[in-house]
Amino acid sequence: MVDTVIPTAADIMARRLVTLPRDVSVLRAMRILLENHVSGAPVLDPDGRLCGIVSELDCMRILTSGQFSQDSHDEDARVKDVMTAEVQTIGPELDLFGIAHRFLSEHIRRLPVVEHGRLIGIVSRRDVLLGVEKMRSAVRTQPAAKRVTGLYLSASDSTTDAIDSLLD
Repeated sequence: MVDTVIPTAADIMARRLVTLPRDVSVLRAMRILLENHVSGAPVLDPDGRLCGIVSELDCMRILTSGQFSQDSHDEDARVKDVMTAEVQTIGPELDLFGIAHRFLSEHIRRLPVVEHGRLIGIVSRRDVLLGVEKMRSAVRTQPAAKRVTGLYLSASDSTTDAIDSLLD
């Protein structure tokens, strides 16, 4: 049997995160996203708990909301007013196939990784693709006699038993 390690959220997540407080202005949040080259960031309450996510799209909504004027550049709009408050999260143990399934079925760009109620990382769609590459590299380094060809699992075949049965 081939030992194929399926990466988990803990293996592929970003750990150094750009986070925003709920009460920061939307204009400041836009600057932070741009300066850090990220398309969205978790929003934390004063106790450091995840309370939402703000994305570039959320920030752009202010342009059409009537809260922004070309003359005043109003600083009154806050992240808490535009963020997505109902956030889909995952645990650190969810495997690559389960994460991919969530991205495909929920049409989201990032999944915060939460453990014991605390934000510990975030997984983006790009992280999933990098995880696939990491998994493929691990398989390529195994001796040719142990490799299984044609191993393409779907997200619905993500259990260890399903993988083991293919590798036997």
